[in-house]
Amino acid sequence: MNFKDAFKAMKKGRMAKRPSWGGYWYWDVEKKTIMMQCRTKDDGEKGDLLDIRETQAVEYTMSNILSDDWMIVDETNCPVLGGEATFGFGDAIKYMKRGLKVKRKGWNGKDQYIQLAICVSYTAADGTIVNCNHNDIGNKAIAFIGTSGVQMGWLASQADMLAEDWMFAE
Repeated sequence: MNFKDAFKAMKKGRMAKRPSWGGYWYWDVEKKTIMMQCRTKDDGEKGDLLDIRETQAVEYTMSNILSDDWMIVDETNCPVLGGEATFGFGDAIKYMKRGLKVKRKGWNGKDQYIQLAICVSYTAADGTIVNCNHNDIGNKAIAFIGTSGVQMGWLASQADMLAEDWMFAE
């Protein structure tokens, strides 16, 4: 849903978030503002509760408001409430490009994920080191990390590309 609809829902007492978020936003009736419950911190401590009027990351906050993938929060889709944040393949690629590890909730193997590999090179049979430079993508590839090790040049299946169960890997 777009932010306009998410805001209407917040004004009616619902909480809203974007798919990949660990926290949520809600309308505080007394303060007459949107409050932002941030995700749990890496050390397990509860995330900050921020008034949107005091945001230090105005560009980030505005880009979220302009997004069309808002959803209503419940205990299954929000990590702060005990659920899991999932997202689509497009977001998985975006997060990978930022250096994060991502995986499918539906993948069978434990601890499998993909990440962006940079500075890719290999040793040729004659012992020379070859840097894998490509005119369009540079020196990068998607690496699949699984129980058997690292597989370079992973390719997504149609199921992977259409899935909405992508999540952050640890």
